[in-house]
Amino acid sequence: MTGQHGDHHADRPHEVRAFFAPRAAGWDAKFPGDGPAYAAGTAELGLREGDRVLDAGCGTGRALPALREAVGPRGTVLGADLTPEMLQAAVRAGRDRYAALLLADVTRLPLPDAALDAVFAAGLISHLPDSAGGLTELARTVRPGGRLALFHPIGRVALAARKGRPITPDDLRAEPNLRPLLAAGGWDLIRYEDHDSRYLALAVRRA
Repeated sequence: MTGQHGDHHADRPHEVRAFFAPRAAGWDAKFPGDGPAYAAGTAELGLREGDRVLDAGCGTGRALPALREAVGPRGTVLGADLTPEMLQAAVRAGRDRYAALLLADVTRLPLPDAALDAVFAAGLISHLPDSAGGLTELARTVRPGGRLALFHPIGRVALAARKGRPITPDDLRAEPNLRPLLAAGGWDLIRYEDHDSRYLALAVRRA
């Protein structure tokens, strides 16, 4: 649930943790140039000062500084991740000063209904054991009209090439698959980009 990079599909939360735990310490060093891409990705949410935003599957927290800058000191920034080692890496990097960090499964968030204005989720969709249920849970926590950004710092083709795998027709991140999945969860897809330089699916919470 943490993955900014990778295409590991897990059936259970403990498998997600098992995948990411040994990788947490070296995660930022492995992808050192992604900071600007994350800042640009978070900007697509159109956050305003005072907004409440969640980084769902925040990993080491690379999006948290940009999210805090966008919402200002009066805003609320939360980072939720399933893997303790990823959150520990975020603390070591000093990113806990930008957000409250939650050890939580994003399919069962400890948040009230409509508590958020927006959700940023980097590399999350391929790590959800129940993608539809996860998107529905995120919709529950976001107010009507709020936004969801599904993001990756490189596109699907570039990521598949990095992993030495082909893109398959059943890839959930492909627009024909993602659009109905989002709709079933309470979201309307309003923008879709899949380039070498980034992947971005921007959706709005239905009223």
